[in-house]
Amino acid sequence: QVQLVESGGGSVQSGGSLRLSCTVSGMIFSLYAMDWYRQAPGKQREFVATITSSDSTNYVGSVEGRFTISRDNAKNTVYLQMNNLIPEDTAVYFCHSKAKRLGGSYLNDYWGQGTQVTVSA
Repeated sequence: QVQLVESGGGSVQSGGSLRLSCTVSGMIFSLYAMDWYRQAPGKQREFVATITSSDSTNYVGSVEGRFTISRDNAKNTVYLQMNNLIPEDTAVYFCHSKAKRLGGSYLNDYWGQGTQVTVSA
């Protein structure tokens, strides 16, 4: 089955940096766009960033210029480099892809388990 496993979360002070990783198995990673979402306490899950199979990127306005999404197809891994973090970035961060599993016929939404990012003032 398709598995997305995030790592790299933690606690930092405002202005600090973290790099999240999401390693994928069970699908042909290089074929599909990969996304990062986040969910803060009491709020809906929101889109953060996406990277297409051809390395085009897009970001939510609140992280533009501070976060960078990238991918390494050889390692089946997508990254989110987060710089100049602010308390409003505190959330559980999720990796996501809409993809076909190996041998599958249909696109499905796949999510990781999430990794906590906490930014203190």
